[in-house]
Amino acid sequence: MINKTRIISAILQLNRSATADWLNKFTTPALRQYLDHLQMTIEPRGRASVWIRSGDTAAVVTRTPCW
Repeated sequence: MINKTRIISAILQLNRSATADWLNKFTTPALRQYLDHLQMTIEPRGRASVWIRSGDTAAVVTRTPCW
């Protein structure tokens, strides 16, 4: 298992708009999941390209306007 610092370093290589300070606010498992997702986005799309949403995230999210 790689540590949080290495995960953040790998994320920063793929997402140059992120900052280490911002990423440090997240848990190691959340960062690992984000890194996995980023790595999937750089692969060619097609039948072999599969990303499985974890069971703890909603498939559909809606918002109710405040007015």
